[in-house]
Amino acid sequence: MSKILAFTRFSVRDLLVTAGPTVFLIAAVCLVAYWLVDPAPPHHVSLATGQENSAYEEFGKKYATLLAQHDIKVALKPSLGSQENLQRLNQGTVDIAFVQSGSTEQAEAERRGLISLGSLFTEPVWLFLREDKNITQLTQLKGKKINLGPPGTGVPRLFKQVLAVNNVEENELSIGALENTPATVALLDGSIDGLVFSSAPEAPLIQMLLQTPGIKLFDFAQAEAYTRRLPFLTHVTLPRGIVDLGRDLPAQDYQLIAPTATLVARADLHPALIDLFVQAAGQIHGGTGWFQQQGQFPSARYTEIPVAREAAKFYKDGAPMLQRYMSFWLANFFDRMWVLVVALGALILPLSKVVPPLYVWRIRSRVYRWYGQLRTVEQALEEAPEGRRAEIYAAQLLRLNEIEEMVNQISIPLSFADGLYGLRSHINFVRQRVLSLTQAMAPTGEPA
Repeated sequence: MSKILAFTRFSVRDLLVTAGPTVFLIAAVCLVAYWLVDPAPPHHVSLATGQENSAYEEFGKKYATLLAQHDIKVALKPSLGSQENLQRLNQGTVDIAFVQSGSTEQAEAERRGLISLGSLFTEPVWLFLREDKNITQLTQLKGKKINLGPPGTGVPRLFKQVLAVNNVEENELSIGALENTPATVALLDGSIDGLVFSSAPEAPLIQMLLQTPGIKLFDFAQAEAYTRRLPFLTHVTLPRGIVDLGRDLPAQDYQLIAPTATLVARADLHPALIDLFVQAAGQIHGGTGWFQQQGQFPSARYTEIPVAREAAKFYKDGAPMLQRYMSFWLANFFDRMWVLVVALGALILPLSKVVPPLYVWRIRSRVYRWYGQLRTVEQALEEAPEGRRAEIYAAQLLRLNEIEEMVNQISIPLSFADGLYGLRSHINFVRQRVLSLTQAMAPTGEPA
């Protein structure tokens, strides 16, 4: 019964042996494609932010919170500000950073391998002065103690450009390099006459100084002219009462000049992380604000650094379709595995036409190889010398019996049974020939 079952069942073993190399090849191609496409982004990324109590620090925390929902840990790296962040990107010590517009040029950014994920918000130039200093023009800052912050903030470079278009030399005023918090303390105690920030209004120090008695904000009445002379600046208005409507703070509209904050990354940042950061930027910066309308930011505009392809696609079409219906990791896997799908299709289609003939050949070869043995027997019969024919014929009969015994042990699927029965009939045909030759050699009786 076991032999019958073995004879009738499908030959899984032969199929595995035949398809094995093909399966191995496909698996190897899948592994290579998986490695080349790199579908899984890293779980850790470093983000250079800014000083303590700065808008960069506050926004950095929001990015870390949103990306943590997708199991991405964002390591926040405090810094002095935009210029230091740019240096860290160039050195490769951080993956992504907040950088102020005007901090570099397009050719330099391309040479350094930097990409923009879009502009995020405006960073007005806030010049806070002691109220007892009656200053309405920047030319009146000559001889005054003005803190611009450390060089790494980017503010000294920016404000010196602003002074230059007013024909004010930096050596005509006393420039301080204190960080934001100690500079604020110095302004409040009268140690300095003024300080300059360039930050989003969400920064705690900005909020405090706008409501501090004895401190006033400088009004850039010529803001529109500044944007013509310095193209990376935009003209924004701080509306009356925006700080506190009940107390009417501020008591007038203030004209301000503002660069924009940009999210900048190294060109080798994983594309999936770019998608994730840009989507997070939409949630964090997409609403209304003191200086922006709904949906104005984030944007591919207002940046001199080339915008990443993934970011530009997001600003044009929105989030990737799969991420609208799947988790980030699953959507990213399918979205980035199209190369693997193409490779599989290129292999499976032709190989699917090769494997079946190989399987048929392997099964039939179990039968066909015995025809070589039959041919050997026939050659022995044809070449037998006359004096040894009886001996050779007897030996070949034994050999045919052995062949038949081994053929009877062959197990093949029923669909190939015709070949097996054909072989057995051919064995019997050769046996009959040997018997005929043997009988022909037998001596005949003498006539009576």
